[in-house]
Amino acid sequence: MKQKLMFAVLLLPSLAIVQHVAAQAEHAAAHTASQTTIAADKIWDDLMEGNRRFVAGKPKAARLVKLRESLAQGQHPKAIVLSCSDSRVPPEILFDQSLGDLFVVRAAGNITDAIGLGSMEYAFEHLGSTVLVVLGHTKCGAVTAACSGDNMPTPNLQAMVDQIRPAVAKVKDSAKGDALVEMAIKENVHQSARDVLARSEVLRHGKEEGKLTVFEAEYRLDTGEVVRLEK
Repeated sequence: MKQKLMFAVLLLPSLAIVQHVAAQAEHAAAHTASQTTIAADKIWDDLMEGNRRFVAGKPKAARLVKLRESLAQGQHPKAIVLSCSDSRVPPEILFDQSLGDLFVVRAAGNITDAIGLGSMEYAFEHLGSTVLVVLGHTKCGAVTAACSGDNMPTPNLQAMVDQIRPAVAKVKDSAKGDALVEMAIKENVHQSARDVLARSEVLRHGKEEGKLTVFEAEYRLDTGEVVRLEK
């Protein structure tokens, strides 16, 4: 009995140390996540400032030759952008960014597959990108095709609309025509963001640990504005 009591007494300081170390680690993790969120907000603000320049037709001057030469040694893009392949929606231009600023993955309907996910994982894990922007746009042809309910003429086009149709199904009873397409475009942005995190353990853990921040947005073709969407 005495031996058990002595062991318990000796163990108490060790438990206190372990608890103290654990508390410090938790505090450090929370602080890191907080700092990452602040940095992510600054990156988003910078993208929005660039978009305002784009809308106003006053892009900033870029010293491309010198920048190109410096980037030959490596890249550290501040943000990953998953966007539509639509020729009217080039992220670097509408955010008024330059060489090396954005790591862009594009596919019709701003959806992704294993190759796109692997590309985004690479940017996050190896290039240090801490922000992911999932960007849809008004009048998206891929979403419009998914809303039509028609069968597509090729297997590849069918695979594309099949990935978008769950978003359409969520809103199909709420509107019709152009209003349905617009609602489906927004829902497809949300769905694409969810799909990325569901299908990529790397990106999902990055978000859970506060190392990756995901923004969802829509680009408006008529005004040139990027509008952040509420989740």
